[in-house]
Amino acid sequence: MKWLAALISCLMVSAPVLAREITPAERRERAHELSLRGYDASLPACTDPGVLSNIASNFETKERRFWNSDLRILGFERIEQVAWRPWGLDYIPRRYCTGTVLVSDGYRHKVNFSIREDLGFLGIGWGTDSCVDGFDRHYAYAPHCKQAAP
Repeated sequence: MKWLAALISCLMVSAPVLAREITPAERRERAHELSLRGYDASLPACTDPGVLSNIASNFETKERRFWNSDLRILGFERIEQVAWRPWGLDYIPRRYCTGTVLVSDGYRHKVNFSIREDLGFLGIGWGTDSCVDGFDRHYAYAPHCKQAAP
């Protein structure tokens, strides 16, 4: 019983230490960049043609380079936003989306993807990260691309 009282006392004493002020990412300065600017949280929509083109291109490149496959995404269906900044204002702005893709194997597959600010090539512009269910051959987003969603 004494150890329980000690544990509760420790938790109550440390609670204020665990609390922190939330500063939105847009108001933070990033000292590692020359411009010292924060994020602006202006990301394209889930259905933006540039986003979908980027996902299709990355899928085709990965299939060709690593799996010696000529599979590609032929089209997108029912694309919708799942979450916007799900972990709070003080994290890098991200938009999470899901939908269905028609792959050249003739089947429809679920796709989960995120659009992330300043995480594009060399940290310039927005970038995407996606997973097409059935093509996560190295199980990076297992099970069934669930880890590519928030």
